[in-house]
Amino acid sequence: MKTAEKLSTGWLLTLGFMFMTLSVSAMIEKNTILQPISPGIEEYAPDYVNQDAVYILDNTALYSLILGVPTSVLGIWMALGLYRHSQQEKKAMRLEASDRLQSVFYRLIQENHGRVTVLSFAMQSQLPATTAKKYLDEQAKQFNAHFQVNEDGAVSYHFDV
Repeated sequence: MKTAEKLSTGWLLTLGFMFMTLSVSAMIEKNTILQPISPGIEEYAPDYVNQDAVYILDNTALYSLILGVPTSVLGIWMALGLYRHSQQEKKAMRLEASDRLQSVFYRLIQENHGRVTVLSFAMQSQLPATTAKKYLDEQAKQFNAHFQVNEDGAVSYHFDV
């Protein structure tokens, strides 16, 4: 479904841009036709305006504008909707990941009576060690945890349960 929405949004934006470009092109061509002939050539070329061409260009500009504006607006509206939807999905995924990490964190604290190491948290949460350490540092600040460093240099966090 999302692929169809993306394709239709792309097509609407492309068509709208093409119609708007056609309208601008017709107006530019009409203005070129209506420009006066350069001085010095007037005597050889009578002052003649092709009214049929001007009429056709006016209609082309008008109809292209009538088709281009709604098509572009609809394409932009759909693109904004897709953008908002993707932002909501990303937010939901971040919230879900945060809830999962918090659940793992609380479970480890409860199982280990308040003692958590970076390695155990990284293994349980399936996070890289640096990310797990940052998360534990943030939690330690929030909950006023104590740190203990063993002989190997590994840090363990002690939370009061």
